[in-house]
Amino acid sequence: MDRLLVVLLAATLAACHAQHRPVPDARPFRFERDTFAFANETVWEYHVDPERGTTWWHERDPRPPFSLRCGAIARTARQFAERAAFRADLPPADEATYARLVRAVTATDPRHPRGPRVTIPGYASLRDFSGAHATLLQAVLDGPAASFFQRGNWRMIFPFLPGEQRREAEHIAATIRAGRTVVVHVLRYPELTMNHLVLAYAVDEMPTELRFRTYDPNDAEAPVLLTWRRGARTFTWEHTPYFPGGPVRAYEVYDGLVR
Repeated sequence: MDRLLVVLLAATLAACHAQHRPVPDARPFRFERDTFAFANETVWEYHVDPERGTTWWHERDPRPPFSLRCGAIARTARQFAERAAFRADLPPADEATYARLVRAVTATDPRHPRGPRVTIPGYASLRDFSGAHATLLQAVLDGPAASFFQRGNWRMIFPFLPGEQRREAEHIAATIRAGRTVVVHVLRYPELTMNHLVLAYAVDEMPTELRFRTYDPNDAEAPVLLTWRRGARTFTWEHTPYFPGGPVRAYEVYDGLVR
């Protein structure tokens, strides 16, 4: 009985999303403009067989210097999209000024888009700025703890009840239509062949599915699709260098009091 109460409480909390808060002076998120020029590197080297749906891996040696930061990259890309204003028409600043401005953006609450934008002079976009100042940004971005101890991680250990994933897909779609991006935890549990944070920024609605275009921090070159399949009532993640493709669970984080 105690376990049932815990599960029901978890499901109730998971369903209590924050309201869709429109972003003041929001603009559509564009992959080629609003993403980092560098990628999160995986600690493991993956070998994926999409035909069999299997994956095996081994640890990279030496370990990549910039890794285990999917959560920090997804969250910070959202903060830049909502709270930064790039001005290529203004003169460039020095490194100390840029460090201060980046910290001003990352210090904002990723759950609340309210507040003035931070002006970053000399560049037209996050893509351009991060290409020129990768070392600065990688130093400022939170380390692995930002992903490991993100407060919404508690949700992954509880069952995903029937219908809940459908409501989650509809909520993510509605939030995107309201002008916000969504940080999504994509996972398989308890096997953990997938445990990843991405940023959903666009949705295409089809008769049988919702196709979410996401910014995958592991891929600086192109969007990756997270798809809600209505008939199967499941999310699927497409084939990537670290995942063979197939069913996953998904839910929003950086949303409300508990996630």
